[in-house]
Amino acid sequence: MAIKTSPAFHVLIPAAGSGTRTGLSLPKQYRKIGGKMILRHTVEKFIQIQGLKSIRVIIDPEHAAFYAEAMQGLDIAPPVFGAKTRKQSVYNGLSAFSPSEQEDMVLIHDAARLFVSQESIYALLDAMSASLAATLAMPIADTLVDADYNPFDRDKISAVQTPQAFKINLLKKAHDFFRNDDRFTDDAGLIAAIGENVALIPGTRDNFKITTNEDMQMAERLLLPQLETRTGFGYDVHAFDPAPADKIRLGGIDIPYEKKLLGHSDADVVLHALTDALLGTIGEGDIGQLFPPSDMQWKNADSEIFLKEAVRRVRAREGRIIHADITVIAEAPKIGPHREAMQVRIAGMLGIEPSRVGLKATTSEGLGFTGRKEGIVAQAVASVAFPAA
Repeated sequence: MAIKTSPAFHVLIPAAGSGTRTGLSLPKQYRKIGGKMILRHTVEKFIQIQGLKSIRVIIDPEHAAFYAEAMQGLDIAPPVFGAKTRKQSVYNGLSAFSPSEQEDMVLIHDAARLFVSQESIYALLDAMSASLAATLAMPIADTLVDADYNPFDRDKISAVQTPQAFKINLLKKAHDFFRNDDRFTDDAGLIAAIGENVALIPGTRDNFKITTNEDMQMAERLLLPQLETRTGFGYDVHAFDPAPADKIRLGGIDIPYEKKLLGHSDADVVLHALTDALLGTIGEGDIGQLFPPSDMQWKNADSEIFLKEAVRRVRAREGRIIHADITVIAEAPKIGPHREAMQVRIAGMLGIEPSRVGLKATTSEGLGFTGRKEGIVAQAVASVAFPAA
């Protein structure tokens, strides 16, 4: 596949604001979502773009510690200290370029627009082959009116986004011309004000700027990991021990009964089937492979050990257990009176709510070894969500 190429360019990211409109005590660009600070997400969007010469972030000196944490491990240019307004901060960033870089291209991008796509960045860079200035901009789909409900022609209006691309010397000229005029809210507006054309390159709806708490919540939803659900099935059978007993272990609890199940461990057929179901979701064999009956350390072992090890292995793969469904096939003992206690016990082992544990019991209508009361069968299905590969 051909490697995408683009002209050489620099990036300036104004990030000196306080971000008060989100209602947060921490400046929004340093708020963590998806495990990273917003500023880190934004910077990483540009690092892999072909042609990148440098990235400079414009920061408030008081935020230096936040910035250092956000950029840890990244090899980028030192930050530039900002000023009271965005316009003045960008001017400080432009002033950091050397005389030999004045003919280079610079992209100005909002720190809080972390969802800009690589395709949009490349489209903007491509447009600069025929323009001195260009910006991403979204066509308006909504009806626009003023306070008196006078409509605007939305076909002639666009919502301006970033990044915006310029020749450094041209943008510096526009800033110098309007040095003491703080009416401008973006850099493309300065270029248009000195009579130069600004090319509008179609942006995307995802490239929104986090401004309010609602925007923050939307960003958090968009960064939720993509999940896949896997289903595992387990089956186990144990015969009754001919020796007399007064209780039987099923589903992690002791039930009064005249027989117990025969096995190397405590023979909890329910937990064994569920253990295999969980192991099935990660492709790690079965309970007999992990806890072989030939190993004496598992003699009379509590089957909770087996189930919890399966849970540990699932969680080590970042799995989240969603649901378990178990069917016990036996003529006796009766499961109904103990169903709720078993659900609570199993849920505790799995780390989920009891309502996420299905437990049913049935008979084989007198047929087969279960019908002859020679043993018990358990079947289990486990549903687990994993990060998508």
